[in-house]
Amino acid sequence: MPAPVLAATSPGAGRAIHLINPAMPAFRAAFEETLMKMPHNAFKAALQRPETQYGIWAGFASGYAAEIVAGTGYDWMLIDGEHAPNSVPTILAQLQSVAPYPTQPVVRPVCGDPVLIKQLLDIGAQTLMVPMVESAEQARALVRAMRYPPHGIRGVGGGLARATRWDGVPDYLNTAHEELCLIVQVESRAGVENVEAIAAVEGVDAVFIGPADLSIGLGHPGDPGHPQVQELIHHAIEATRAAGKACGILAPHEEDARRYREWGCRFIAVAIDISLLRQGALAGLARFRDTPASDAPSRTY
Repeated sequence: MPAPVLAATSPGAGRAIHLINPAMPAFRAAFEETLMKMPHNAFKAALQRPETQYGIWAGFASGYAAEIVAGTGYDWMLIDGEHAPNSVPTILAQLQSVAPYPTQPVVRPVCGDPVLIKQLLDIGAQTLMVPMVESAEQARALVRAMRYPPHGIRGVGGGLARATRWDGVPDYLNTAHEELCLIVQVESRAGVENVEAIAAVEGVDAVFIGPADLSIGLGHPGDPGHPQVQELIHHAIEATRAAGKACGILAPHEEDARRYREWGCRFIAVAIDISLLRQGALAGLARFRDTPASDAPSRTY
C-alpha cells in the first residue's frame, strides 16, 4: 500500500495538517477539492463586519521574519513593497511563509504600475494596498489593472500563476475578482480633497489613510497630531464611511489608534515589526546598562 503523505489545506481554507493515504479515494477527492478551490480572502470578508481588524507592518522583507509575525495573532499584516527592500520574489516568499496562519497578508506595491500589479496578483496576492492615490481616475485605473478583459487589462498568466494553482482553479478568469481586494491610500492634500469621489469608485474596497505623508505634505512633518492634519483625517474617514467603504489607518501610538477606532476606522495597523525589534532590543540592554529603556512608539513609522 502506498505510504501516507503529509498534506496541508490551502491558504484561507483552514489550517489543519492531515495524514492522507492516497489509496483512499474519499480522502484523495477531498484533498484535491480543497487544493483546487479559489482561496478565500478572509481579510476582504472581515471588512464587511463591524469588528475592528488590527494589523502589523512587516518591513523585514524576509519570509522567516514574516512567519514569526504571522504567528502572533494579528488579524492582518502589511507586506511593504514601497518602503521596505522587497521585490516580487521576496514578496512571494513571504506569502508562502504566512499561508498556513490566520493572519491575512496585505501587499503594498511601490506604486500602482499595472505591470507590477499583474505580477503580484499572479504570485497569489489577493489584497493590494496602493499608495498615493489622488483622484477617482487613478482609482478606476487600479481597478482595471486588477481585472481581466473586458472589465480590465490584467494579462492572463494561466498555468504559470500561483494564483490559479497553476491552472487548477476552475473558472479562475471569471471569478478571480470576487476574492480580490483593492485598498487605495489617501495620503496627500489632493487625495483628501477628492476622497469622496475616490471612495465611490466601484471596485475600490477600502481607503487607507497615510498620516506620515499627509502631515509632511501639509507642512507638519512628523506631527500627524497637528489639528489641521487631524481635521483632514477625520474628514477622510467620514467620507469613506459615507460611501459605504471600510477605512483604515496606520497608528502605532495607542492613543491615536483608539481615537481612529472611535472615528470609525475598521482596520488599523497598530505595530511595526522593525520598531518592535528596536524597542525590545533597547529595553533588553537597559536592564543591564544605564541607558534609555526604549523609544516611544512612533506616531508615523
